[in-house]
Amino acid sequence: MESQLVLRLKTVLLAAAGALAFRWAGLPLPFLFGPLAVCLGAALWGMQLRGPGQLSSAARTILGVAAGSAITPDVVHMIPSMAVTVAMVPVFVLVIGLVGVPFFRRLGYDPATAWYAAMPGGFQDMVLFGQEAGGDVRALSLIQATRVLFIVALAPVLIVHLYGRGLDMPVGEPLLAMPPGELALMVLAALGGWKLAARAGLFGAPILGPLIATVILTQAGLLHHRPPREAILAAQFFVGIGIGVHYVGTTLGEIRRYVVSGALYVAILAVLSAAFTEAISLAGLAPPLDAFLAFAPGGQSEMTVLAIVSGADLGFVIVHHMMRMVIVILGAPVAARYLMRPRSDP
Repeated sequence: MESQLVLRLKTVLLAAAGALAFRWAGLPLPFLFGPLAVCLGAALWGMQLRGPGQLSSAARTILGVAAGSAITPDVVHMIPSMAVTVAMVPVFVLVIGLVGVPFFRRLGYDPATAWYAAMPGGFQDMVLFGQEAGGDVRALSLIQATRVLFIVALAPVLIVHLYGRGLDMPVGEPLLAMPPGELALMVLAALGGWKLAARAGLFGAPILGPLIATVILTQAGLLHHRPPREAILAAQFFVGIGIGVHYVGTTLGEIRRYVVSGALYVAILAVLSAAFTEAISLAGLAPPLDAFLAFAPGGQSEMTVLAIVSGADLGFVIVHHMMRMVIVILGAPVAARYLMRPRSDP
């Protein structure tokens, strides 16, 4: 039996080989899709892999800082102009719930599992909430991981072929070109925001804590850059590993039931997301690409990466994803307790 350290080293080396292979082949987002593809393939092949643990959370803090740095004073002044589209986010989440929960119930899932499998929230949050509600943790893990996987895989294709945008925008300035003082503040915001948010019990602490801390520093005029290129590439690398290793130990039966269920659900989500995107763009409320990324029900960290590399309005995208996460994280458990409580007979 390999030790946890050996498994983690093996996983990182395998992911690094995937990143190098994708870069050599000239494929898009090699530091995200290389590790993701190789770790996913190895996991489904039956290899034992192990995520990088706290390094994965630390990587997400980088994307939290990147997202927070996009909420500049100019973006804050523009928030009133986003009021209509932001107000559509609760409607979007409600429609997803009304469609998604019956979908999973018809497939035979119990109420708690169906509820949290349908919710477009953070992967870990939905699995934790579902576990507390008595849901099937393995089913939730694979369905939510499949949602993130398929959306992350399909979104770049749509960005390139539907919206005509490349994925080659600079992700940040080189490390050596960054002001040392701002680098120090970014590290403080990343680590301090993460730990304070975790201590406060905030769900999604590795990304939301640094995001909030960075917004404060940006509004105070102390930060004017996003994290350096090398840091954002490292974040992509560990996010890719994190998605791939969720499939370790997946059996053929689980693929047939849970992964296929998740893939079918992504098709439903794609239709709903396309409807909202089209309505927003036709009404002239936002450019099509910005609307698409703002209403793509993927993970916040993955959508941050795609917004950066496609040159979308990162501030617009982040504001809408923050609203979605807040609604789901705060509202889903409350609504679940009300809707799933036993009703007394008249």
